[in-house]
Amino acid sequence: MAAIVELHGVTKQYRVDGKDVTALDGIDITVERGEIFAIIGYSGAGKSTLVRLVNGLERATSGRIVVDGTDVSGFTERQFLRVRTGIGMIFQRFNLFRSRTVAGNVAYPLRVAGWPKERRDARVAELLDFVGLLDRAYSYPDQLSGGQQQRVGIARALATNPSIVLADEATSALDPETTQDVLDLLRKVNRELGVTVIVITHEMEVVRSIADRVAVLDSGRKIEEGSVYEVFAHPRTDTAKRFVSSVVHNEPNAGDLERLQGRHEGRIVTARVGEDGRLGAVLSDVARHGVRFEILFGGIGALQQRAFGSLTLELTGSDAGVDAVIAELRAITEVKEESR
Repeated sequence: MAAIVELHGVTKQYRVDGKDVTALDGIDITVERGEIFAIIGYSGAGKSTLVRLVNGLERATSGRIVVDGTDVSGFTERQFLRVRTGIGMIFQRFNLFRSRTVAGNVAYPLRVAGWPKERRDARVAELLDFVGLLDRAYSYPDQLSGGQQQRVGIARALATNPSIVLADEATSALDPETTQDVLDLLRKVNRELGVTVIVITHEMEVVRSIADRVAVLDSGRKIEEGSVYEVFAHPRTDTAKRFVSSVVHNEPNAGDLERLQGRHEGRIVTARVGEDGRLGAVLSDVARHGVRFEILFGGIGALQQRAFGSLTLELTGSDAGVDAVIAELRAITEVKEESR
């Protein structure tokens, strides 16, 4: 696939109380055309700043930004207007006009773009049907639920046939069930319309539900990037591990470990589980080392049609026998021995 958004060494600094504050520091990110790419980070990580650079609301201090083949790094606001028509925005708080109907909200960017009324009306009807709100065309935002309002926001973002949609914390104001409905709709936008979706979020569940790839930001730096499976199954940084642990509870926390160690005298190890199934082959043959095992904690799930998870085991036997089993496990997967 060809790249549709590229950030090369992008830095953004602000002047605050006479001092330079770095919001983004040397960011390199490439988003491929047609994928769903997530950018995750805690508050202050630089996510919103990154969005404002991509849609041209702010300019980078240094580095290059390429949008759909055009280097926009030095563009003025006027020059960026044409680029922005190819970028749809979905906001956390919906940002709908309360005085306009649902149809009026969706039609607004088309009016600004100068579409004639007949063509505009047809496009609005098409989009409202796509998001499942054609029967609410003449309702006002205050008459809709939060999920319905976000559907209007999605329809409006698609009005001018953008090639990219930026969803900035688009589900954080919604309840879990409504969140899933909106994520399903974003996936439909991506799959059926071929629109590239860039999701900005602090919720790892959103990443797991919808994204193909993810970049993790921390204090203005990109600290990790990869397929969602890679980041979930093999997080390399403490920040990524904290995000993964918020939705995947397959490793014991400190309290769990203390409890397990109080009840079990053997050596306790945690082994990652992959899709190759080789962990089972090792465990089924531990008796030849004079070792017994018991599963104490863990879980195995599926992500992007691949298995991942971990098992926390008690290994009981001679030190030499347990050492041999741990060595065999480490030959095929990541293993951590839990110290007492």
